[in-house]
Amino acid sequence: MVCPFCEHCDTKVVDKRESDAVSTRRRRECLGCHQRFTTYERVEQPDLVVTKHDGRTESFNPEKLRKGIALAIAKRPVTGDQVDRTVEEIEAELRSAKRREVPAGLIGALVMEKLKALDHVAYIRFASVYRDFTSASSFQDEVKELLRSHREARGDKVEHS
Repeated sequence: MVCPFCEHCDTKVVDKRESDAVSTRRRRECLGCHQRFTTYERVEQPDLVVTKHDGRTESFNPEKLRKGIALAIAKRPVTGDQVDRTVEEIEAELRSAKRREVPAGLIGALVMEKLKALDHVAYIRFASVYRDFTSASSFQDEVKELLRSHREARGDKVEHS
């Protein structure tokens, strides 16, 4: 494994964990510069194909998913590990469906579900793009729904307006 910092060719594995059912996370240390970095080992899976709303298709790209989530969590108290875990969970759910083609809407819905549990501000940010809010009232309605579902989850009495 080549070090991403100094490009030295010798590294050692410091820690190894199963990230999920399909990947192994390894913390490595460069024997040249002693920097640590993480690598993931995955079994090569058959390609997932994403069907877009307009009918186009493209290969599923976890990095594209990670970037979308990263935009939503910008300047929020969410760690890179939490994002990685979220992306892995979404990909695992998509693969567990045993379908080669998945609709883009399903991916968006899964991201919304995960962000709602992770960080409410990130959820609203993502929802504003995913649901294509066209007005402040659309934004306000989503925040009201989020607050209502949050109160219900806590067991508070919820009044419907």
